[in-house]
Amino acid sequence: MKFDQKSSDKLFSKAKELIPGGIFGHYKYAVRNEGPKFFSKAKDAYFWDVDGNKFIDLICGWGPMILGYNNPVIDKAAQEQYSLGNTVSVASPVMIELAETLVDTVEIAEWALFGKNGGDSTQLAVMISRQETGKDKVLKIDGGYHGANGWMQREGSPGTIDSDSSEVISIPWNNIEEFDSAISTFENEIACFISSPFHHPTSEDNVLPKKGYWEHIQKVCNEKNIIIIVDDVRTGFRIDLAGSNKAFNFSPDLVCLGKAIANGYPISALVGKNYLKEAANKVYFSGTQFFNSAPMAAAIATINELKNIDATSLMNHHGNDLKNKMISMAKSFDVDLRVTGVPSMPYFRIENDDKELHFKWVDNCLAKGIYMTSYHNHFLSAVHRESEIDLIVSLASKAFEEIIEV
Repeated sequence: MKFDQKSSDKLFSKAKELIPGGIFGHYKYAVRNEGPKFFSKAKDAYFWDVDGNKFIDLICGWGPMILGYNNPVIDKAAQEQYSLGNTVSVASPVMIELAETLVDTVEIAEWALFGKNGGDSTQLAVMISRQETGKDKVLKIDGGYHGANGWMQREGSPGTIDSDSSEVISIPWNNIEEFDSAISTFENEIACFISSPFHHPTSEDNVLPKKGYWEHIQKVCNEKNIIIIVDDVRTGFRIDLAGSNKAFNFSPDLVCLGKAIANGYPISALVGKNYLKEAANKVYFSGTQFFNSAPMAAAIATINELKNIDATSLMNHHGNDLKNKMISMAKSFDVDLRVTGVPSMPYFRIENDDKELHFKWVDNCLAKGIYMTSYHNHFLSAVHRESEIDLIVSLASKAFEEIIEV
C-alpha cells in the first residue's frame, strides 16, 4: 500500500539543495523512500505529514513526547513564561524552581545543572568525574550511545580522530568478569563508568541487567573511587520518576536527563550527589541557550503532570498490553515477534534469519499509518491509551496480511 507523498518528496529534494543530506543527524537514518519526511501538525499521539497522511507515533519525537503533542498544560506553562521573557541577560528564578523540583523528584539529586541535549549532560558528567577524581579514562558499554561527542563515537567515525576515543574503554553489557578485568587493568586511571540503566543499543534486542549486576558495579566503583554515571536520557521518567536506577536497586553518583523532561521543549539536566557539587562548580561548561526560561517552565509543568496522572505506571501498563497483543497477533501469522526492553520503550524484532521480512513488515506498518523504525527502540507516552494500542495492533496485523500467506 502506498500513500501520497508528493509534497514530502518535493520538499526533500529542495532540502537536499540547501542542507547536506536534506535531513541530517539521527533523523536521516529513519528516512524511507516511501515514508513521511516532514510533518504539518501534531496532536496527542498522532502527527500528520505535509501530504495530509495521519500517523500514530511510536517514536514520540525520538523520546521527548511523553504527555502528548501540544499538551495544553505544558504549552500554557511555557507560553506564560515566554510572555515574561525567555533568553535574557540574566537567569529567571524559574531555574531555581526547576532545580528544586528535580531535587525533590529524583532520588539521588542534591543539585542540578542544565543544558539543551542529552549529549550536554553526558559530556558535563564526564568532565565533572575527571575533575573530582583526577583520572582520565571513561569506562562504557559496547554499543552504548551517549551522544555525538567525539569521545563517544565509534572509532574511525567520519570527522573524528584517534585521540577522541583514546581514553575510552569499552566492555560488553552484563559481563561482570569483563568489568572486573577492566578495573583491574586500569584501576588508577578510570574516572567514571557510564551506562544506561539497561542496554538499549540500535539494531539489537534490548537487555535488562542481570540480577546483582548493578549492585556489583556500585560496590567496586565505590571502593575504587570511580564515579557511576547513569545515562537516563532515553529512559528518564519512563521507568521510575525517582530515577530509572531505582528499579534496578542501585544508587549512581550522577544522572543525565533529557528528552522527556519537558515534553518536547529543548532542555536537558544533570543531577548529582552533594560530594560532587564543588567539582561541578569548577568545571566550565555553558551555552548561549542553556538559560532559556520557557523550557524550564515546561519542564516543571511536565514533571508535575507526570506525578499527577501517575504517567509511569500508565505507560508501562499500556506498554505491557501492547507487547502481549503484538506477540499474540504475530503468532496468528506464524511469526515469532520478539519484544524486548521495558514496556514503555519496546524494541521489536522478528525472530527470523530473513531480516527482509522484518524490514518489509515495518515498511508496511509505516504505509498503514504507524510511525516506527526497524532498528531503534520505540516509545510509549501517557496518551497511548487502550484505543491507540488496539489501533496499532490492528494496523500491524493488516501489514502482516499483505506480506504473509496464512
